[in-house]
Amino acid sequence: MSPTPQQRRAARHQLGTDSSAPEARRGPSGGRKKPITVDAIISTAFGIVEAEGYEALTMRRVATALETGPSSLYAHVVNKEDLDELLIGRLCAGIDLPEPDPAVWRQQIISVCTQLRDQYLRYPGISQAAFAAAPSNLDTLRVGEGMLAILLAGGIDPQAAAWAIDSLSLYVNGYSLEVSVANGRLGRTDDEGWVVSRDELLRRFAALPATFPQTKRYAAELTAGTLHDRFDFTIGLMVDGLPGSQRNA
Repeated sequence: MSPTPQQRRAARHQLGTDSSAPEARRGPSGGRKKPITVDAIISTAFGIVEAEGYEALTMRRVATALETGPSSLYAHVVNKEDLDELLIGRLCAGIDLPEPDPAVWRQQIISVCTQLRDQYLRYPGISQAAFAAAPSNLDTLRVGEGMLAILLAGGIDPQAAAWAIDSLSLYVNGYSLEVSVANGRLGRTDDEGWVVSRDELLRRFAALPATFPQTKRYAAELTAGTLHDRFDFTIGLMVDGLPGSQRNA
């Protein structure tokens, strides 16, 4: 008897792989179609998100792209939540985790956060899939394990380190989503970050009434830098504020 999708999901959590055999198919003309596998489903889902954004991703949309019905997908993936978990796991598998080094732990944890950000930004809005989801995929857990090891190597208290992973991950997720939303509205892929130009923001701030003295005075500072500059600042601020943190050059 073939394993159920739930059993296959459990096996992936234990082994990090899908043991189900590909399902060969034939088209109406007798030609062979691409077999349906977990990898094929994941690749197709990424293609949809890259081209149309995360909001367009549904099980029915994936099934249509694979020229099959949703029921064929459910033989391999439990539901949309399971698919989300697989997508985030695949992105996490691409994160390079260094050997924790007490001398450069700060740079290491920032690098992991930056890599995760860049993975999310490849697929507009996909960080939504990581919200309100307990990590259980082995690839996702691997990143959490690596982050924890780096923080502990830096002398961070274990409880603070554990909560820091949540805080850092939440910021990366939220930042990536905001950039994706802003870029989607403007139809661009850069990290400049402003919905309107900096010059336009400065003009608007200069035109504010006298009841906004600080905004008018510090307009240049308020509009300085790119979104990625602000990302680096915020991650650094969070890391340096951890109990036991020792900032290294």
